[in-house]
Amino acid sequence: MVMSVLEEMRIRSLGVIDDAVVELSPGFTAVTGETGAGKTMVVTSLGLLMGGRADAALVRIGAKNAVVEGRISVLKGSAANLRAEEAGAELDDGTLLISRTVSAEGRSRAHLGGRSVPVGLLAELADDLVAVHGQTDQQGLLKLSRQRQALDRYAGEAVAVPLAKYAGAYRRLRAVTTELDQITTRARERAQEADMLRFGLDEIAGVEPRAGEDVELAAEAERLGHAEALASAATVAHAALAGNPEDPEGIDATTLVAGAHRALEAVRSHDAALGALAGRIGEIGILLGDVAGELAGYADDLDADPLRLAAVEERRAALTALTRKYGADVDAVLTYAEQSAARLLELDGDDDRIGELTAERDALRAELGGLAQALTDARTEAAERFAAAVTAELASLAMPHARVSFDIRQTEDPEGVEVGGRPVSYGPAGCDEVELLLAPHPGAPPRPIAKGASGGELSRVMLAVEVVFAGTDPVPTYLFDEVDAGVGGKAAVEIGRRLAKLAKSAQVVVVTHLPQVAAFADRQLLVEKTNDGSVTRSGVKVLEGEERIRELSRMLAGQEDSQTARAHAEELLATARADG
Repeated sequence: MVMSVLEEMRIRSLGVIDDAVVELSPGFTAVTGETGAGKTMVVTSLGLLMGGRADAALVRIGAKNAVVEGRISVLKGSAANLRAEEAGAELDDGTLLISRTVSAEGRSRAHLGGRSVPVGLLAELADDLVAVHGQTDQQGLLKLSRQRQALDRYAGEAVAVPLAKYAGAYRRLRAVTTELDQITTRARERAQEADMLRFGLDEIAGVEPRAGEDVELAAEAERLGHAEALASAATVAHAALAGNPEDPEGIDATTLVAGAHRALEAVRSHDAALGALAGRIGEIGILLGDVAGELAGYADDLDADPLRLAAVEERRAALTALTRKYGADVDAVLTYAEQSAARLLELDGDDDRIGELTAERDALRAELGGLAQALTDARTEAAERFAAAVTAELASLAMPHARVSFDIRQTEDPEGVEVGGRPVSYGPAGCDEVELLLAPHPGAPPRPIAKGASGGELSRVMLAVEVVFAGTDPVPTYLFDEVDAGVGGKAAVEIGRRLAKLAKSAQVVVVTHLPQVAAFADRQLLVEKTNDGSVTRSGVKVLEGEERIRELSRMLAGQEDSQTARAHAEELLATARADG
């Protein structure tokens, strides 16, 4: 059962297409037309809808932007349906509307179900909705990394589970190795830093500064440096307030205030206001007495000892030597000492850390070797089944004697991890190099498909791989662009037949130049240009009856009205219908 169907695409100002609507249906749809008519724009448009890279060169000359809109029916509860709803997209009776706009400056915008979304979200949906294959995919299949990915995809959980464990251990090993390298390669710098910190801590410890000590000593030095002037000022002030014993006749502030207080006290009972003033003058007298007493004590206690001043200045010099190196003041120096002590503990602990990291690294390498062996075993088992399935498919694609196999190997590396009793190189996906081999006929040695497959054979191998995937990891829609490249004759008929078979369980859209393939389609679309070289709404149409025979005749002989070509076209259609 087809889980979703790409129902329609509207394409505006994209390449040679001015404004056209491509109506699709379940089953097998073939898109045909003259070379350069714009058939490939159908593939490009779908690629944009599925989050493909935007390119300003795609925008039709003279247009501000290119717009592709698509309508896809989505099964309720499917992964695509749930992801779209999470993004806030609205479905119209089970139909999801997708649009992509590319400006002439190369900027791109995407909308899903009426909501603006990141382009990356369209790519996420593509994994569950559509598999797009073109010439670049065939070339991609020649890369060893893509061949390994194809095998892993086919293997499913059997590889995915150990691969996830391996990837976690690999990332941890990379992190441990990086930290270990940083610690060991910086050993000299760390030793120099530790020596510098120890010297500073020893120097600070030798002085033993106290918090705020520099401020206290500065004040004391200022006082000791002006002791005579301070004592003289205190003595004069005291005499002014309390009198001078050497001058009994002198007038002082305390005596004057006391006289004023006595005068008012004598009459305060006659006026409350004057009594209040008497009370205030009495308070002044008490205050003058307190200040006079403190002045007397200050003068007596003031230490004018030059030895003490010298000791203070010596201590201040020692503290200044620290603040020049380690902080703006003594408090900052003490903060520096605290931080340095913590950093020194950290540096001194690096030796222990090196031992811990080394042990963890060795344990991880051993664990990684075991996980890599499990990966190799899982891939080897899956490779046999995958190769057998692809070989069986090739038999139905006019390659009955071809044999596909996988070469799974490792490269020895003294710095690698141990697998199977020998050290081998490793990477984020394991230790295996996976290569797809093809023996096109009996007696031919298996060779890498990059070297041993012709263009037509490569096309069929790719189709066979995709058909095998359709049975194990299906997507609802497959779009093939020139999957029949380099193929002709009987092989083309077999490709058409196999695509028709695939279309019984999925929607298949094929851009093709081969009539043998197009004849097997349930529906054939013709893309044709107008006289001005553009494709308009009328330029994409469904071919039926006589029109389809004419198009197949053109594809066969380049002549729509050739009787021989018409007869061949009718024969192809009859063969396809008989197969169906």
